[in-house]
Amino acid sequence: MSQILDHAALEAEVGRYFEPHLRQTLAEARAVRAIEVNATGLRVVLELGLPVGGFHEELSTALRHHLEEAGLAPSSLDLQLQSNITSHAVQRGLTPLKSIKNVVAVASGKGGVGKSTVAVNLALAWAAQGARVGLLDADIYGPSQPIMLGLQGERPSSPDGKRLVPLSAHGIVTMSIGFLVDVEQPMVWRGPMVTSALNQLLAETDWGDLDYLVVDMPPGTGDIQLTLSQRVPVAGAVIVTTPQDIALADARKGLRMFEKVNVPVLGIVENMGVHVCSNCGHSEHVFGAGGGERMAAQYGVQLLGSLPLDGRIREEADGGKPSVVADPASARAQAYLRLARRTAGELARRGKDRSAAFPKIIVEDT
Repeated sequence: MSQILDHAALEAEVGRYFEPHLRQTLAEARAVRAIEVNATGLRVVLELGLPVGGFHEELSTALRHHLEEAGLAPSSLDLQLQSNITSHAVQRGLTPLKSIKNVVAVASGKGGVGKSTVAVNLALAWAAQGARVGLLDADIYGPSQPIMLGLQGERPSSPDGKRLVPLSAHGIVTMSIGFLVDVEQPMVWRGPMVTSALNQLLAETDWGDLDYLVVDMPPGTGDIQLTLSQRVPVAGAVIVTTPQDIALADARKGLRMFEKVNVPVLGIVENMGVHVCSNCGHSEHVFGAGGGERMAAQYGVQLLGSLPLDGRIREEADGGKPSVVADPASARAQAYLRLARRTAGELARRGKDRSAAFPKIIVEDT
């Protein structure tokens, strides 16, 4: 077989590789940037629409296995990964924020399901994988991110007296009402005041250039949540639930709320899915099993991950170093890293923002 035929066959087979995070072949995702066949083997350059840090070995192994099964095993495979995170479409009538490519809302229908812990670990996982990430604590009544990020007592600065400089921790930038009020001060505010405060935290913070801004939404599906979903340009939402029926019932309301305001739901995260005893290793589904999977199937969305019920996750978050940064190699941290990869892949499949491609028409009197 000639070199040209070898190249053509390899190029076609690489394009047929199904990338599970994108749920597309590399050809469908238009990810193949270059393929070279030489005396030492095969060189492939791929560009993915998600953070690729820490992904090289996994994808290289999977791609090599795919080629071997097709009978096209190269003597060596030199895989080069590139990341191109783009801005994705938001609700009709809104445009993405100028310096923030994608706003991703992490929400739940009720409190107590670990939404804030998922949000902070998702943000930290994306940063660990190479993305520029911010975290907005939108829970005005019960801000928890200052504790989880070890920033209690810190105050943001405002050099020009107009815009706030977000605080930094573990490679991400963050803003919370908890940085601006006393830790023991109750927020006795009505809905319009809360909405106004949150809009200020979002619009008057100098976020810099971000690939993702994770918004830790307040729990519930009331007026505040609905208003935020209608005013903040959101590229996608993640719904957090536990497997138990009472949590799933409220999570369904959260999912339907985003559907009503035309925010795409990227998927479901089943938190506290299984508990493994730290003493004997016994596994137990404390809150039931399979609830998140059933809900995902019911609404035609992805189950992005099933996270463990592990006391160390709580301890690490309370200590200001969430699991992804406290112990990156641990099973619990790896679960969050896989969740982040799946979520980014699901967002990458969505429609791109095309607003900049259309000219603005201005009518003037002459």
